Amino acid sequence: MVSHPLVVGVADLRRQPGTRRRVEREVELDGLAISSARVPPGASIGLDLELEALSNGLVATGTVPVAWEGECRRCLDPVRSSTTAEVREIFELRAVDGETYPLAGDTVDLEPMVRDAVLLTLPLAPLCGPDCRGPAPEVFPADVESDPDGGAE
Repeated sequence: MVSHPLVVGVADLRRQPGTRRRVEREVELDGLAISSARVPPGASIGLDLELEALSNGLVATGTVPVAWEGECRRCLDPVRSSTTAEVREIFELRAVDGETYPLAGDTVDLEPMVRDAVLLTLPLAPLCGPDCRGPAPEVFPADVESDPDGGAE
């Protein structure tokens, strides 16, 4: 019995290598954060995947769009945006840690792959805009070139 929206029954696919099935879901996953950005609690995460049966497992290919929030690395103002993780991952009965994901008989749990993909896509140093000059732009005018000794004469 499939109880979680990211646990997908794949018995029919596994019987015929080469067959494909589209998987589309909207889910909420808690705890998706890195030091600089996070998926807001309650935010919907979309999945648009195609599962393809292999002789010894499955390949999941598609996209995972997600909204995120964080603080600008220069001015510390709140930043909200979205990104899309591109995935192409293999699920096997004998998964290789860090390289493939486990296939549990006739089901596949997509959650670990989705979590990994989203976390790897979140920005490490978000900016509120490409022209952000920080909290005190008058201190560092845009037209002054960087001077290694701080401008001292």
